[in-house]
Amino acid sequence: MTGVVRVLVVDDDFAVASVHRGYVESLPGFAVVGEVHRGVQAVEAVQALRPDLVLLDVYLPDISGLEVLRRIRAAAGPQPDVLAITAAREVDTVRQAMTGGVVDYLVKPFSLATFRERLEVYRAHRAEVLRRSGDTAGGLEQSDVDRLLAGRRRPGGPGSVTDLPKGLSPRTLEAVARTLRSDPAVDLSAGEVAERCGLARVSARRYLEHLERTGRAAVLPRYGGTGRPENGYRWVG
Repeated sequence: MTGVVRVLVVDDDFAVASVHRGYVESLPGFAVVGEVHRGVQAVEAVQALRPDLVLLDVYLPDISGLEVLRRIRAAAGPQPDVLAITAAREVDTVRQAMTGGVVDYLVKPFSLATFRERLEVYRAHRAEVLRRSGDTAGGLEQSDVDRLLAGRRRPGGPGSVTDLPKGLSPRTLEAVARTLRSDPAVDLSAGEVAERCGLARVSARRYLEHLERTGRAAVLPRYGGTGRPENGYRWVG
């Protein structure tokens, strides 16, 4: 299962855990390797299964998800990424989760579309980190670090957050913009962007069209092998 993100689902509610499992299994590039419903079980499962990503609830019946996060971070060996999925909205809880190094914090209830977007952006960023780890065995340059950190930031500038069309995610927008910025001299089709970002083609096209409308991408018509016109998109800043 090379390249597949291995996921551990942690939630005290069996029905909710089953829904989250179904969400994960509906996404290409992800696989559920375990499902547990108590905090101590979660810590043990991380050690036994070595997942890449843990979907972690905060409200658990024995120890809290925050304590699970602390124990995971204190353990020796490879560290999984953790995405908090919880009904907990308290500022202190969110702060502690962020201090513990969660890659994202998703408040229940949420839609499959929201869940899909968050995991697609996570997968794209993870793939970029792994690629650069292989390409830069001698260490990262500042520009490499900046590009990797950009995957965790919201895009700035006109048309990026405050007037983002309904259904578009700031995180996914940044991933698409970063893909175009990586080689501004080359125009990419929606299909090519979708493949690089781990998105559906129709989703990639929506983000590219938004970047074009807000003046950050130019559309360049081109022709494929069948002679049919296809739009290419190039970053213009």
